[in-house]
Amino acid sequence: MTLPDGLSENTPSPRDVGSQAAANLRFIREAMEKAGSFTAVSGRGQVVIGATAFVAAIVATRQPTRVRWLETWLVEAALAVTISGFAMAAKARRNGSMLFSGANRRFWAAFTAPLAAGAILTTALVSSGLYNPLPGLWLLLFGTAVVTGGALSVPLVRTMGLCFFGLGAAALITPPRFDDAMLAAGFGGVLAIFGVAIARRHGG
Repeated sequence: MTLPDGLSENTPSPRDVGSQAAANLRFIREAMEKAGSFTAVSGRGQVVIGATAFVAAIVATRQPTRVRWLETWLVEAALAVTISGFAMAAKARRNGSMLFSGANRRFWAAFTAPLAAGAILTTALVSSGLYNPLPGLWLLLFGTAVVTGGALSVPLVRTMGLCFFGLGAAALITPPRFDDAMLAAGFGGVLAIFGVAIARRHGG
């Protein structure tokens, strides 16, 4: 068969050209999404925090007063922040990225606002002697922080935030005797389970 002038048997067909163009566009889009996403969330760090949260839940149930109970969970919160900070910094170094630039800076702005609101509300509730709403409040606002910050991160992070949000809503309507179980389920179970998934899919 005689081919038209300028064409040879090795000339790609329009269909091949279209497929290659679509593949290139997908690659470019994925690269841009990755560049604009916060990827320093440490799955390994979450697993460690989950383990400490289970210990904290056991210790908290044995406290004689609500003040001592609150102190137990505040110590756990400080420990979690420390572990998370070191784990995220280590992951960022491995990936050659910076924690407070570009998409990472936007993540922190979206993530910390709900946590700041939670700290203020906790202070107000404790000042009024209201301890029962705290577990639901913590889970709900942490979930909100993860969802809003997760809009700039990988989909797994957003899904984790929704799980915390649901647990927080449930904790607000369950009897106080389940407070530590709900906190353990969230900051222990959910955090650890998603931590394993994030570590496997997103490099640690």
